[in-house]
Amino acid sequence: QVQLVESGGGEVQPGGSLRLSCAASGFTVSSGYMGWYRQAPGKQRELVATISSSGRLNYVDSVKGRFTISRDNAKNTVFLQMNRLKPEDTAVYYCYAGLFDFWGQGTQVTVSS
Repeated sequence: QVQLVESGGGEVQPGGSLRLSCAASGFTVSSGYMGWYRQAPGKQRELVATISSSGRLNYVDSVKGRFTISRDNAKNTVFLQMNRLKPEDTAVYYCYAGLFDFWGQGTQVTVSS
């Protein structure tokens, strides 16, 4: 049974950092494409960052240089390190397993002073 459990969201001031985790079970995160997406109120869900099975990374332009996606195969977990956060990064962040077209439940990130 495929499961994705996100954690690490919260509220932070502009310029702060958060690290999101996506713990997978029922499959191995290195077996296929994994991604982080986000959805702000009133907006469509958008891609934030992806990591392929080969380790190729991809980012939306708005987070390049600030966010880093990575995975720990031993922990079967994908991470999203978010630095220099901005109010416009506020959204629910979702983990996605491309091999199964499966979404996690989401974790709220709020950037506010």
